[in-house]
Amino acid sequence: MPELPEVETIRRALKHGGRGAESIVGRQVLESRLLWERTLAEPTQIEFQERILGQGITDIDRRGKFLLLQLSTDTLIFHLRMSGDLNVVNENEPIASHDRLWLGLDGGLRLSFNDTRKFGRAWLVPDPHAVTANLGPEPLGEGFTAHDFHARLLAHRRQLKPLLMDQSFLAGLGNIYTDEALHLSKLHPLQISDTLNETQSGRLWSSIRQVLQEGIERQGASIDWVYKGGDFQNYFRVYQRTGEPCPECGNPIQRITVGQRGTHYCQNCQPQSS
Repeated sequence: MPELPEVETIRRALKHGGRGAESIVGRQVLESRLLWERTLAEPTQIEFQERILGQGITDIDRRGKFLLLQLSTDTLIFHLRMSGDLNVVNENEPIASHDRLWLGLDGGLRLSFNDTRKFGRAWLVPDPHAVTANLGPEPLGEGFTAHDFHARLLAHRRQLKPLLMDQSFLAGLGNIYTDEALHLSKLHPLQISDTLNETQSGRLWSSIRQVLQEGIERQGASIDWVYKGGDFQNYFRVYQRTGEPCPECGNPIQRITVGQRGTHYCQNCQPQSS
């Protein structure tokens, strides 16, 4: 958390305006301040401040859970990790208690990277591929077909839940949307990937895209103090609904631990294959 829909919501707000703030596209960086040294993964603090000043923000992209701010020369990349967020505020507002990095922009705006748990990271690089090279395909990308997905599943022999959350296999899925997609596709989280037939993998491919698109439409899920503004949490099928009735069959939702992550599913709708 945040996952693809939450990061995409932030991207759209930064690019087009939203979440109570203006767009930052077209703004120039006039000032920078690093408040937590480890937030900056690359380059050094001195080089960062020298290079970023004067650059304009030309576009805002996303790759998996990474936010990419395209600048005049470089790309500024953020990974929000567990508790990160990017906020656009008026330059006169006080620095928030958990702001780790901020940029002063023309027009009296400030872009702040707020990260309570200090796990988030930022990179200023000439080529974003240096940071994102190991990511798997975009699940909502036009090139991500059901046929390709089936081939990728057959190329691994792993439990579905941890495989789908592996960012080198597929970019953007986390705990929430993996549980939701597996329930929608009626597949058990422990089923082995190379046992899926083409019909099952096609159903999973479609379910992944459906839950991500719905998550984006609802501006993500707000389930704790980290990310606020979305309402997808009001439409969860299984995630964090332990003991509540399955929306399909009425049986109680179960919770197990898979790969050290809490996993929610319906025993009746998602039977485990022998």
